[in-house]
Amino acid sequence: MKFTRSIPVCLSILLASPFAFAATPRAFELGDLPRLVSLSSPRVSPDGRQIAVVVSTPDFKSDKAQLEIDLVDTSNGSRRALTAKRNGLASPKWSPDGTRLAFLAEDTAAKADAVPAADADGKGDTDKDADDRKTQIFVLAMNGGDAVAITDAKHGVDEFAWSPDGKQIAFLTSEDAPNAKAIKNHDDAFQVTDNHFLQRAALTPTHLWVTSSTGGVARRLTSGSFSLQTDQQQSAPIPAWSPGGHSIAFTRFPGPYWGPAYHSVITRVDAQSGVSSPLVVGEGAQAGLYSLANDGRFAYLRPRDGDQNNGNALYVVENGISRDLTHILARNFNNFGWLPGDEALLLQGEEGTHGALWLQPLSGSATRLKLGDIEASPDLHIGPTGTVAFVGSTTTHPAELYVMDSVKGKPRRLTELNNFVDELSLGRTETFEWLGPDGFHENGVLTYPVGYQNGQRYPLVLSIHGGPASASTAEFAPLTQLLAAAGFIVFQPNYRGGTSLGDAYQHAIFRDTGTGPGRDVMAGLTALKRLGIVDEARIGVSGWSYGGYMTTWLTGHYGGWKAAVAGAPLTDWVMDYTLAFYQQGDLYMFGGSPWSAKDREIWRDQSPINYASKVTTPTLLMGDVGDPNVPLLNAYEWFHALRDNGVEVEFYAYPVDTHFPQDIVRQTDVYRRWVDWMKKHLG
Repeated sequence: MKFTRSIPVCLSILLASPFAFAATPRAFELGDLPRLVSLSSPRVSPDGRQIAVVVSTPDFKSDKAQLEIDLVDTSNGSRRALTAKRNGLASPKWSPDGTRLAFLAEDTAAKADAVPAADADGKGDTDKDADDRKTQIFVLAMNGGDAVAITDAKHGVDEFAWSPDGKQIAFLTSEDAPNAKAIKNHDDAFQVTDNHFLQRAALTPTHLWVTSSTGGVARRLTSGSFSLQTDQQQSAPIPAWSPGGHSIAFTRFPGPYWGPAYHSVITRVDAQSGVSSPLVVGEGAQAGLYSLANDGRFAYLRPRDGDQNNGNALYVVENGISRDLTHILARNFNNFGWLPGDEALLLQGEEGTHGALWLQPLSGSATRLKLGDIEASPDLHIGPTGTVAFVGSTTTHPAELYVMDSVKGKPRRLTELNNFVDELSLGRTETFEWLGPDGFHENGVLTYPVGYQNGQRYPLVLSIHGGPASASTAEFAPLTQLLAAAGFIVFQPNYRGGTSLGDAYQHAIFRDTGTGPGRDVMAGLTALKRLGIVDEARIGVSGWSYGGYMTTWLTGHYGGWKAAVAGAPLTDWVMDYTLAFYQQGDLYMFGGSPWSAKDREIWRDQSPINYASKVTTPTLLMGDVGDPNVPLLNAYEWFHALRDNGVEVEFYAYPVDTHFPQDIVRQTDVYRRWVDWMKKHLG
């Protein structure tokens, strides 16, 4: 078992009285959730002296996040706001010379003199009202003045990139529906193809345009039924200019739906003529393409060997030949960037229970960087001078902005936005390891209850991560600390299919989506019981998304659970394949369709709903009404199955169209119900 540093809890003598003692610091509580500030999209300035970062602060009263872009000095951490009171702030990017900063934000101002993007016929769309205005590109001069919107795209801008000379910006925007006028007259039937069942209109492709960095009529570069974005990606792949500005590379998806997105390829388009040609024909290549100085080599992420059940490998193309730089590591990577000199790259991924960074030269083995107790997230950026900025956290401190002067430097925390947590009593967090089934060396994250005393036994809550291509890492986690504050040991097991223990472990979920992961979790639980710290009569299991799937699977296959919380649980693989947005993604996990004679039984055997009659565990169900990822019908099935069999069950649905509520009010309610259910049944 590996241990990490914990916060000592002590009593301090008050100077005012020799007999008075300071109260023990309180634990993390629900009221602290709106105080947690999050950071995203750090971007290092070209000279390496400043970092632009998006700062998000929840507002419980308005139930909205207050967004701003802050400028942080890399030498001393001084911070000032560049923008405020703007909705939809995202994706800050410096101009190549550092004199301007571009970003995305909602443009709600009705401007009579706005210059629209050109239509396919080259004429501007002047039939546009203010209500149609959405996210646009703004450019802010760093020597003063207000930010100016340089686009007026009817359907908003998804992503963008500066040209190397700073004179142009390439951006992504979606098309008009070809039958837009008919739709206004309710002639709006649409053909079902790869859409999820909640879709109410056919999606249109997203394409690439170019405009002057000072604004003006935009020029279309791509067209067709393919798309540069899909409906369910959190962010669009960023287009990448060649160093000379002659061409732009982009991720080409078969269409605007996520279902067939696994067939994406990387394509290059001439920035003047619009003529395109493939760069990477291997399917599954995703965002994150960076050209090198000589424009002859570039790198990209793609599932290793094109197998969607493997992790993302880093490939470099030289003279038209791709090679996997990371085949020795044989694990998943989430992000990467070129380092100065173009002979090495920086990689981010999970290793065990840690968010790690590696230095990967173009020839030779990778070296993991020493980050101390800091868990690096995939949200990182490398400046031209080699300065590295990333969002990171520790077991005892939430996310902050960190900087490294170079990959050889020590990470320094630049922001103190969540310092209030340092004054609280937290549950101690460690890495816990065990030998799992099939010879796998497995691990997870173990958090002790606040005020833990050696020799005592405590109720235990399993909190299982989603994905399954994800991982639990030893970082500050609000739900974990809320459970620890309520007196529970919290165990977050990593199971096969996850991204932190190498390709062999990730691939082992193929055609084994429930049985194998269930055995992994139970092996971890058995090992944990041997420590003698668990009250074995009071154990609960919980999770969201695939964690919800695992919760329903475990309660249908193993006894001894006193409580269960299943959020957005997948309970029926066949229904999920039929209704969810990622239909073809399920095919890779099972190797064939549930409607084929060869594969039909395995889909049903691995569905928890087949075993619902065996469940006796009191269960709390939660989910979002408009969830396109795991349709709430899964939870409805589970609810009725348990209720009809006399099992205690409660079910709460949130009237939003997301996979997990994004607003602070509903998030707080989810966590409150989660903790209270465990307190009711394990207390």
